[in-house]
Amino acid sequence: MVITGFLGDTFAASRLLKFSTDSLFVPIAHSHRIFIHVRGPNGFICNTMMRAHVRRNRPEQALLVYTLMRDGDVAADTYTYPILLQSCSQRLAEVEGKLIHGQVIKVGFDSDVYVGNTLINMYAVCGCLGDARKVFDESCALDSVSWNSMLAGYEQNEMYDEALRKFKEMVVDGVLVDEVVLITVLSACTHLVVGMTGQLIHALAIKAGIELYINLQNALIHMYLRCGEVEKARSLFDSMPQRDTVSWSVLISGYAQRDRFADALALFQNMQLEGIQPDETILVSVISACTHLSALDQGAWIHAYIRKKQMKVNVILGTTLIDMYMKFGSVPNAMEVFRAMEEKGVSTWNALILGLAMNGFVKESLATFSEMKECSIVPNEITFLAVLGACRHMGLVEEGRRHFDAMSRKHGIEPTIKHYGCMVDLLGRAGKLTEAEELIANMPVPPDVSTWGALLGACKKHGDNVMGERVGRKLVDLQPEHDGFHVLLSNIYASKGSWDNVHEIRGMMRQHGVIKTPGCSMIEVKGTIHEFLAGDKTHPQSEDIEKMLDDMAKKLKMEGYAPDTREVLLDIDEEDKETTLFRHSEKIAIAFGLLTIDAPTPIRIMKNLRICNDCHMAAKLISRAYDREIVVRDRHRFHHFKQGSCSCLDYW
Repeated sequence: MVITGFLGDTFAASRLLKFSTDSLFVPIAHSHRIFIHVRGPNGFICNTMMRAHVRRNRPEQALLVYTLMRDGDVAADTYTYPILLQSCSQRLAEVEGKLIHGQVIKVGFDSDVYVGNTLINMYAVCGCLGDARKVFDESCALDSVSWNSMLAGYEQNEMYDEALRKFKEMVVDGVLVDEVVLITVLSACTHLVVGMTGQLIHALAIKAGIELYINLQNALIHMYLRCGEVEKARSLFDSMPQRDTVSWSVLISGYAQRDRFADALALFQNMQLEGIQPDETILVSVISACTHLSALDQGAWIHAYIRKKQMKVNVILGTTLIDMYMKFGSVPNAMEVFRAMEEKGVSTWNALILGLAMNGFVKESLATFSEMKECSIVPNEITFLAVLGACRHMGLVEEGRRHFDAMSRKHGIEPTIKHYGCMVDLLGRAGKLTEAEELIANMPVPPDVSTWGALLGACKKHGDNVMGERVGRKLVDLQPEHDGFHVLLSNIYASKGSWDNVHEIRGMMRQHGVIKTPGCSMIEVKGTIHEFLAGDKTHPQSEDIEKMLDDMAKKLKMEGYAPDTREVLLDIDEEDKETTLFRHSEKIAIAFGLLTIDAPTPIRIMKNLRICNDCHMAAKLISRAYDREIVVRDRHRFHHFKQGSCSCLDYW
């Protein structure tokens, strides 16, 4: 066309440019070169080039084309100004948008509904709701897009009540609503958690005959979930004639967010049966559900699925996988995910630092923190919680102090109550109880019950009954419904034989309706989660478990095991105490694991409370007697038992 001169023909040039800009495989720079070679471009050609720049996220280039257009005396039309206003919206260029608004008024295009709608949208996106409302109110021609632009503006700027008021005004005025308007209004209902209003909008959608639009149904499911109407959300999902990935994602994510992890996994399995490929959001929710349900086999299967499908593991998905593996004690798998990630965010490093510390790899955890800084990743509050946690797990008091001081001095991060709580716990575990109490007294923020609780636990550990009683009484007064504080204080009294005080505390628990959380251990075998309570005999294989417990008792005695009856803080004889100890939930779970999990697969157990001294000693000896690796995750950390030793080095 250049050689033949056809590029000089306006119609031919406009067709070539239109084809070039519509074809995504043609670089935008090439299209711009065609535009430059056109002699005497008309308004259509200029609009085509400007629209292409806006679509390819080059809004500043659209304004340059407009400048060339004005210099060449090419007349703008009602398509030109909406494109320019869209370019201003993309760049949040309020000042330029107002200048273009002035041009619109000057040429008399302010009465055009399309131009008016893009003006409303531009002002709303730039956060100028007053200007947007002024354009809306002064417009002589409004359509459903005008109303939705105004409604979306209130959404976008977190003015949800205003959005609902505007919608009511729209309904009163008899304006026809479409699914786009209803989706916008449902978003406001979701943020305000107003389920009743959401139900009215659902009824309006049915009345208007638009309730079957898939995007609208997805918005309704999300609204019902957010407002706690889980069964209504599920009922709507089940009744949908067609579902897309978003439909599955909304419900699975909703289940996970409401702690209905088993339902999230079951729905994911249904999704697989229907041949729907999950997206990143679904996978993150399902991996989270596996983590909470202690379902390592299913979590590992999902990771294998991601690899099989060659899905890109981005920061969020990769971090979730690392978190899952770390919380299962599968450190090598977590490290493998970390090394394979092309992009790592600060959350990724945080998950690794915290996970390594929880699993007893404190040296590696602190080395990872140093590597993070070398990679120019700026640490945040959570990073320092992980680092202080690492120091706490191994009693590194001086290193913990150094990092705590560096937070504000080097990194400009003011310690929060959680950071102070970590320091109190670090000092307390190391036996520096007076210093820990002084830190609480001098904190710039009021101490919370968790901070006092850390000190109480340290008093119990180091046998400081005087301070323990004082702190325990304070905590019981502060939070009378907390079972753990009552139990710790009761245990302090029991350890020194003050049974009258023990009975008093337990009487207080009954008075306030406080029930001690029972010890519970979970173990996954062949994809099924088995749960055991202390003294549990309800499992279908309880007879086999009892036989294995007897076998364990014999082998433990041969290993030199002597029950630590100090853990049984009841006024009963020693023989009964030994029997009670050997029916702790983690010992039952270990017995079941020895029966059902073949070597060399580790026996992995999740415990809801801190593992007691006796169970810790027993697990070490069992790992040696049976030549098995046992991994126990208690309330605070992991314990990797192998050949008679533990990764915590008996410091927990």
